[in-house]
Amino acid sequence: MGSLSSRVLRRWAGPPRGQVEDGVGGSCKRHGGKRKRGGGPDCLSDSDGDGEQEERLLNTPRRKKLKSTSKYIYQTLFLNGENSDIKICALDEEWNMHKIYLCQSGYFSSMFSGSWRESSMNIIELEIPDQNIDIEALQVAFGSLYRDEVLIKPSRVIALLAAASMLQLDGLILQCGETMKETINVKTVCGYYNSAGTYGLDSVKKKCLEWLLNNLMTHQSVELFKELSINLMKQLISSSNLFVMQVEMDVYTALKKWMFLQLVPSWNGSLKHLLTEADAWFSKRRKDFEGDISFLEFEQGSAFLPVFKHLRLQYIISDLASARIIERDNLIPSEWLSSVYKQQWFAMLRAEQDNDIGPQEINKEELEGSSMRCGRKLAKDGDYCWRWTGFNFGFDLLVTYTNCCIIFKRNTLNQPCSGSVSLQPRRNIAFRLRLASFDSSGKLICSRTTGYQILTLGKDQEQVVMNLDSRLLTSTLFICCNFLYTSPEKRAESDGQPDNTEN
Repeated sequence: MGSLSSRVLRRWAGPPRGQVEDGVGGSCKRHGGKRKRGGGPDCLSDSDGDGEQEERLLNTPRRKKLKSTSKYIYQTLFLNGENSDIKICALDEEWNMHKIYLCQSGYFSSMFSGSWRESSMNIIELEIPDQNIDIEALQVAFGSLYRDEVLIKPSRVIALLAAASMLQLDGLILQCGETMKETINVKTVCGYYNSAGTYGLDSVKKKCLEWLLNNLMTHQSVELFKELSINLMKQLISSSNLFVMQVEMDVYTALKKWMFLQLVPSWNGSLKHLLTEADAWFSKRRKDFEGDISFLEFEQGSAFLPVFKHLRLQYIISDLASARIIERDNLIPSEWLSSVYKQQWFAMLRAEQDNDIGPQEINKEELEGSSMRCGRKLAKDGDYCWRWTGFNFGFDLLVTYTNCCIIFKRNTLNQPCSGSVSLQPRRNIAFRLRLASFDSSGKLICSRTTGYQILTLGKDQEQVVMNLDSRLLTSTLFICCNFLYTSPEKRAESDGQPDNTEN
């Protein structure tokens, strides 16, 4: 009470007669009961200032760290098992626990509240049907009933999720889901995706699928190719949201490498040598084929048919070098290719002879299922101009990146072109442009999209289609586009043949 009590007494007694005190806002002096100017009517004596300070001291809370009730409960009741009224046995381990805490679990709440024989038992033998659950996971799951916070290691999250799901611990399940979403990377994504499907975490499953669509082609990995199941790869290849680098032929090449690793999982070389090894392996297999049968029709390859069906072959055979590789590899059934050759031939005839100027309206289903997928990686800021090669029905599209803008130009007469060029006054193109940047783990930093649009361009006309956000320029930029150059084919209702009616 030393200094504080003395200040209280001084405030009560007031200053000695004739003493001069300095105020906060200026000087305030008393002479014969008169107040001189300088302090103003609000000028306070030191005793008044002390009073406010004392008030603050008395009303300001002081933190003192006490032993946490949660920590005490966890240590005394769970770890030490004091006053336990029930014993849980599982995986050759025992836990001395308390029914009142176990009832937080939906599993045990149902067990104790119903007419089950276990409701009156003091020892419960748990059957663990899930191989993902181990002793460590059960220890953490049981311990979560006695504490406020649980530290979840990403390396242990699947086992803990399995235990939490069996015990119906909704809060712990949500925490596992959040941990999984925050730690998706090339090593965890497939395990997380499969576990999310098993234990009903749809939001985690969606996040994993998004990560794979963004990173399958942009950040290829031998380990990832080995882990991707046939069903999951089918979902990725069929999606219009797949970030393709560079063109559809690169999707085919990625599938060839993936299929090789599925068939020869013991291969442990580098990504750099993977394609060479895959080509050599399939070349040896071709000697075993009977007649003109393709590898996918062969017994070894038949399981992969559903995946390769979702390749957009029309954008592979439109390039001569790519078409020759497809024919040489003999992975794709010849019936598939014949159908695509016919489809593309009619599309070319419509563009040349039927004056097809391109899509007239947005058909989202057509765009998502049949659009040309292509992409480009820009490692640093600068000026770039490129075209995605192939036969694009007389539409030579130049893409330019300059001054933080993406520009589309219909090249007709200004620049040389290796293919035929349409001289129609106006041509339409349906497109969607997406840009994204990722961190080192493949997590999306930021992205932009134009959505699906139709652009009309005259000869040699150009159009800015997107202005970039400066945040996108801080790291490697990935540009992905979906294009549709021709209108969907109209078929005559009478015989199902292409409609060749003149305009």
